[in-house]
Amino acid sequence: MSGRADIRLLLADVDGTLVTRGGVLTAAALAAARDLAEAGVALAITSGRPPRGMRMLIEPLALRTAIAGFNGGMLVNPDLTVIETHTLDPAAAKLALDLIIGAGLDAWVYTQDAWLIRDAAAPHVARETATVRFEATVVAAFTQAHLASAVKIVGVGDDLDRVAACETAAGQALGETASAARSQPYYLDVTHPLANKGAVLTTLAGRLAIPPAQIATIGDMPSDVLMFRQSGFSIAMGNASDAVKGEASAVTDSNEDDGFAKAVGRFLLGDAGG
Repeated sequence: MSGRADIRLLLADVDGTLVTRGGVLTAAALAAARDLAEAGVALAITSGRPPRGMRMLIEPLALRTAIAGFNGGMLVNPDLTVIETHTLDPAAAKLALDLIIGAGLDAWVYTQDAWLIRDAAAPHVARETATVRFEATVVAAFTQAHLASAVKIVGVGDDLDRVAACETAAGQALGETASAARSQPYYLDVTHPLANKGAVLTTLAGRLAIPPAQIATIGDMPSDVLMFRQSGFSIAMGNASDAVKGEASAVTDSNEDDGFAKAVGRFLLGDAGG
């Protein structure tokens, strides 16, 4: 497939897309980012991670665009100064928390400045700590004050069917008061209704004066589908589910096989051998 010469911005998911399972930016991914810059295509990143959980990517990728953390719950500059924050409605936060705990999942609460958990030994806490490279704060319980400043609430569990079922239930119960989507098979992210990756794309399009038709997107999870639908060209990772792949314009290799770099070469810069 020839390159999309009209693309001016690539909006990339991070985990499962831009980095390997171990959170590594490969040499090929870094080279692809440089190739995009040389071709005049901007690179932006969006993730369920908090903004400071992406700070280790900013310099290696030479990012110049706004960075969307919490799936768009916080938009920051490359120096991590805050552009805007979307906190959850406290009633929606309470309902989401009740649904998550009632479904037998662990719950985390992220505010603009903190990651709050109830059990440091709970599943995926160690993994998340290694990923975002900062420690959680353990609390005895989530208070009204915590929920009043919540930017993201996460349901966590290793029963992936239960996490998926909770996503459906949360979507039905919360309606338009919040966005509920899995950022990983074991993470259900609940954020402000404007904190979703489709809204991230439209926000960046406005800030950068780039029509959505000239923006490409790449990702691997259901939370990425909303940005797929808003963009002119979308790429699903090889490690994505069939449902996510079905929403994309093209499919690349997995994040363990340099799928990001290959997508840039094959679909955006016209390197038939990429």
